[in-house]
Amino acid sequence: MPRIKDIPKADRPREKFLKKGSDSLSRSELLAILLGSGIKGKNVKELAGQIIRKFGAKFLDLTVNDLLEIKGIGQAKALQIISALELVKRFYLDSVPKENVITSAQNVISLSLDLVDKKKEYLVCFYLNARNVLLKKEIISIGILDKSLVHPREIFGLAVELRAAGVVLVHNHPSGNPAPSENDKEIVNRIIEAGKIMGINIVDFIIIAEQGEFSFFEKFLSQDSKLYLSDGIQYSLFDVFETTSPVYTQITKKSRKVYFSQRARETAGYFDIQNRRFLGNKYKLLGFIEDIVNEKCNGFNSFCDIFAGTGVVGERFNFNQCLR
Repeated sequence: MPRIKDIPKADRPREKFLKKGSDSLSRSELLAILLGSGIKGKNVKELAGQIIRKFGAKFLDLTVNDLLEIKGIGQAKALQIISALELVKRFYLDSVPKENVITSAQNVISLSLDLVDKKKEYLVCFYLNARNVLLKKEIISIGILDKSLVHPREIFGLAVELRAAGVVLVHNHPSGNPAPSENDKEIVNRIIEAGKIMGINIVDFIIIAEQGEFSFFEKFLSQDSKLYLSDGIQYSLFDVFETTSPVYTQITKKSRKVYFSQRARETAGYFDIQNRRFLGNKYKLLGFIEDIVNEKCNGFNSFCDIFAGTGVVGERFNFNQCLR
């Protein structure tokens, strides 16, 4: 096997690094510089190449014992490599921003203190993933916060884009009083209802003011820890805050009128038109339709059934045959 000294200077790892820079070296050449020397029967480049091939993608997770399994690698060289790897890992981790985990109302409040002195009302959204890591903080609206102005699409549009699992909303009261107004409660109701449809948790709605803070989560959720996440499950206001369901009023009148005749019409050479059936047939609605027409179109002289199918509606309003 050729010794490293027998390789042309331009191709030796150290000289190549100094002349052309680190980008010109392969992984095995960089490791060769770290090893310093080879072993009996293998020069340093060949030894480094053997280590890279053996561990591949698992190289950063090497242990001293892993390296000691390679013939010719002693404890000193193994410690040298592992120490270099650990040093790089620590510097790298220090340079990467740590995940901002939102676990309680206090975490949100600490990131929203700039709202206390605002002269206008703000609505700010904190978008969280399933582990409550903050994905993004976004201002949704500025001005007088009104339920008619805060549309759910402004909140959930970005939530869908970020694939957020939960949302925390923060609202400031320039008056200084953090107590929720009736309008605040209506807004929470509206957003919770939209969140249920979208499948995105409304984790909390927090009001910040000069005199303190108010958290709907802490107010309505009966637990000691007051944490947004427990045993991997993200809490929400869905089950702890009573939402107002829309009320629908019946405006149609019940009629006791016989809406269709049970008598068979016998006409030579014809089938009774009421015997024709298909999905969507309005036969049983005839009386109801007639009542509405009579109520809304008093004194009408002509009738057109533009959605004619079997023709039962048109027959009903054929004044020569209409049953009254």
